[in-house]
Amino acid sequence: MAISHTTEGILLTTLPNGVTVISEQMPHVRSVAVGVWVNAGSRNEGLPQNGISHFIEHMLFKGTENRSAEDIARQVDSIGGHLDAFTSKELVCFNAKTLDEHLPLGFDILSDLVLNPLFRADDVEKEKGVILEELKMEVDNPEYMVHDLFSSSMWRNHALGRPILGSKKSIRSFNVDNLRQYYSNMYVPSRIVITAAGNLTHAQLLELSETRFGKLAPRDGSAPVEAPVPHAALTLKTKRSLEQVHLCMGVPCHALPHPDRFAAYILNTVLGAGMSSRLFQNIREKRGLAYTVGSEQFLYRDSGCLSVFAGTSVEGAREVVDLVLKEFRSLKESPVSDEELKRAKDNLKGSFMLGLESTVNRMSHLARQYIYFRRFSTMDDILRDIEGVRTEQLQQMANEFFIADRINLTMLGRLNGMKLTREDLAC
Repeated sequence: MAISHTTEGILLTTLPNGVTVISEQMPHVRSVAVGVWVNAGSRNEGLPQNGISHFIEHMLFKGTENRSAEDIARQVDSIGGHLDAFTSKELVCFNAKTLDEHLPLGFDILSDLVLNPLFRADDVEKEKGVILEELKMEVDNPEYMVHDLFSSSMWRNHALGRPILGSKKSIRSFNVDNLRQYYSNMYVPSRIVITAAGNLTHAQLLELSETRFGKLAPRDGSAPVEAPVPHAALTLKTKRSLEQVHLCMGVPCHALPHPDRFAAYILNTVLGAGMSSRLFQNIREKRGLAYTVGSEQFLYRDSGCLSVFAGTSVEGAREVVDLVLKEFRSLKESPVSDEELKRAKDNLKGSFMLGLESTVNRMSHLARQYIYFRRFSTMDDILRDIEGVRTEQLQQMANEFFIADRINLTMLGRLNGMKLTREDLAC
C-alpha cells in the first residue's frame, strides 16, 4: 500500500479495498478538519428516489450501533469540536473539525456515523416530518423557489434539474428497506474519499482510516451517469403573495474540469460576483432597481450554468432584464479593460487564497481536486492560471455563452400580465 507524494505536502494512499485517503499537513495551526466524502449525490438518483441522498445524510445523525444521537452530540461538544454534513448534486460530505489532540475521537465519531447507521423505522418516520418542514421552509423562500424553477427548466428531464431535498411524494415514500438499499449501493469503498487538513501526519490519518474503513469489502459502486442536455425556456410564474419579482437568467457554460475554467471564473467576477461588478454597479448602485443582484456559476463534472439573479419591483423587472442583456452585449462587443481585468483577477486570487487558510476549506479543496481532476493544484498553480487569463479570452467566451437562443429565463412574483418572447432576449 504505497503513499503517493503529490505536491506541497499533500499525500495520497488508496487502501486495498479502494478507499482513498488524502492529507495535507498544516503545522502552523492547532486544528484538524477531516471529511468523509461519498462520490455520489442527488444526480445519481432515479426519479422515485429523488431526495434519498439527503434523507440518508440526515439519518446518519440519528444514532449508530455504538452511540445514540445524544451521545454523538455530547461527545462532540465535550471536545469543543464541530460536526457537519451536506448533500449536493454530485457529492455527500460528513466532516468534523477538532483540536489536533482530539483527532482520534473526532474521527471515531465521524466514521461511526458513516459506517454504522441504524435506520430505525421510527426514526425514519420522524425524519420525514423534519425534512418536509425543511422543504416548506425552502418553498416559502422565493429566492430558493426561483432557483429551483430555473434549474428544473434548464436541466429538464434530468436529475440535475430536480431538488436535492426531493418532493413531498418521494420523501413520504422512503422506508427502511429503500434507504438501506440505496445506502448499500452508494456507500462503497470505490466511492469513498477521506481527506484531512491541519496539524496531523499522513501516518495518523492512514492508521485511523485503515482501522475503521479498511474492513469494508471491496465493492464498485460505479454506474453510468448521463450528461444533461441544457434547455432554453421562458418561465413566468405568477405568485401574487410576493412583493417583488425574483428572476434567474442564465446560459449553459463549461463543466467544472474545463481547461478554460479560470477565464470563466473571471468572466463571472466581472459580470456579477462582487460589489464592483457590472451588474451590482449598474443595476443597484446607479439605478437603485434591486437590493440583491449578481451572477453565479453552477458547475458539474460534465456540464455547467452561468446565471444572473435579482429581486426587483414589478415595475422594474423588465428594465432589469434589459440591463442584464445590455451587459451580455457589452462583454461580447467590447474587450474588458486592463484595469477591470486586473481588479477581477485580484478579487479571484484573494478569495481563493483567503479561503485556503481555513482547514475546513483546505480539506474540501483536497476532495474536489481529487474527485474532479485526479490531481492537486498548488497555490502557485492557481495564481498562475488566474494571471494567465487574457482579455480576448473573456470576449471569446462571452460570444460563446451569451446567445439569445440559449438563454433560460425564470421570473416569479406579481407579474401583472408581463409577457416576454425569445426576441426580447436578443443580445
